[in-house]
Amino acid sequence: MVKRRRKLVSSRKESNPATRIEKNKGALYDDFDKNENHIRAVYSEASDLIFRHFYIAGKQKAVLFYLDGLVDIQELDDSVLSPLMEEFTAEYSGVKELLEKKISVSGVKELTKLSDCVKKISSGCPIILLEGWSSGFALNLTKFEKRAIEEPPAEAVVRGPREGFVETLEVNRTMLRRKIKSPKLKMKEIEIGKYSATPVILAYMDGIADENLIKEAENRLKRIDIDGVLDSGIIEELIEDYPYSPFPQLLSTERPDVATSHLLEGRFVILVDGSPFVLIAPVTIYSFLQASEDYYNRFIISTLIRWLRYVFLLISLLLPSIYVAVITFHAEMVPTSLMIGMAASREAIPFPALIEALLMEITFEALREAGLRLPKQVGSAVSIVGALVIGEAAVMAGIVSAPMVIVVALTGIASFTIPRYSGASAIRMLRFPMILLAGTLGLLGIMLGLITIIIHLATIRSFGVPFLSPMAPLMGSETKDILVRAPWWKLNTRPHLTGKYNKYRQAPGQKPGPKHGGD
Repeated sequence: MVKRRRKLVSSRKESNPATRIEKNKGALYDDFDKNENHIRAVYSEASDLIFRHFYIAGKQKAVLFYLDGLVDIQELDDSVLSPLMEEFTAEYSGVKELLEKKISVSGVKELTKLSDCVKKISSGCPIILLEGWSSGFALNLTKFEKRAIEEPPAEAVVRGPREGFVETLEVNRTMLRRKIKSPKLKMKEIEIGKYSATPVILAYMDGIADENLIKEAENRLKRIDIDGVLDSGIIEELIEDYPYSPFPQLLSTERPDVATSHLLEGRFVILVDGSPFVLIAPVTIYSFLQASEDYYNRFIISTLIRWLRYVFLLISLLLPSIYVAVITFHAEMVPTSLMIGMAASREAIPFPALIEALLMEITFEALREAGLRLPKQVGSAVSIVGALVIGEAAVMAGIVSAPMVIVVALTGIASFTIPRYSGASAIRMLRFPMILLAGTLGLLGIMLGLITIIIHLATIRSFGVPFLSPMAPLMGSETKDILVRAPWWKLNTRPHLTGKYNKYRQAPGQKPGPKHGGD
């Protein structure tokens, strides 16, 4: 019975003309009607497929195929149909010469396979088939609606460029070309997705990026076999080194200046059609603590802000767990007067500090998530007002203590100082096991958790680059952009990532001063 059912299903598939067309990867036929019927069978239930029969110079029969909404209709009428349908007396050696001379379209490509014709139609290119010809002609007249370039809301800066990537691959590619006006900027296009056929671009600087690194990235992209790619996040999960790690091993950004700076440091950039987020690799953990604004402000201010981020990173990870450990196991560490006040505030609380901390942290994360998902006009108001109201009401009801509300609020503020959302999300997730360890083992549990995290960070790599480099392994010459933000006139060398190394990115001796300019 099962075999018979399988035969019935397979016979139905074979009887479907569209299925037969997908299997037919051969050349177009000499029969005009057969070619037309084949393409119409592939798009048998596609109401947006437009086809029009016409005669070239009133003599040769032709048909035009395109998908509504993906083609510049006005340009198609003015530059293609009108010139071809009018009478002309000049002789042409071939159809391609005729099309190239009669129509004012920049690109006319001859196609000999049915699959290529279908691919071009799905990509937005009109296709012309002519009677007596076993080939079709694709016209570069793609046009569709796209979002305007604007500042990325998640990566806003006080000083720096105000433009961000959009969902259109051509626009994003152009924005990189505007930043780097050199033929050394290479872009390899790879098509990923069995059904989506999503164009993906691997961009790198020839002579700066290591060749083996680019080959490895290209191989990882080419081995992806998936139905469709809707965002760069799907690509990220399929090419990273350690998929079970909470820490991201590729950096995502919407800013062209960030992508450009990493290209000039020897990294590669992945652009995905339909996504405003580009991927950058290889990266280290310090990449998630650096903002583009660090390199536009004065280096002293940028260094102080960077130190502040490191401090608040530790606060975001450890403050709730330290509070739980001290209240539960190590009360002698707190000054007596402060401990008396904390004990008085916890006198009516029915839960231990561990449950109290977990309850407040989960509530805070829920409010933050609600603020992100609600409409922009009310999202921030709900998250802030909700936190204030719920926190005050919980303290008044004796569910949580006032010090715990202060600790959770400081922890939330500290997590907002991490510039990269993906990096901050990893810290937010690790905060919960750290609280559990603190509530069961005290400060010993916190130390075990920290040791486990450090061992894990020392183990993982991003495309061959140690995640803790240049601090572990220590590369002293490269720490001047990690612990501090050195002035630009000291940043003479690039980071040493993998393999081949183009060391210098600027000439030495550029320190400014009175003797170098002025009177």
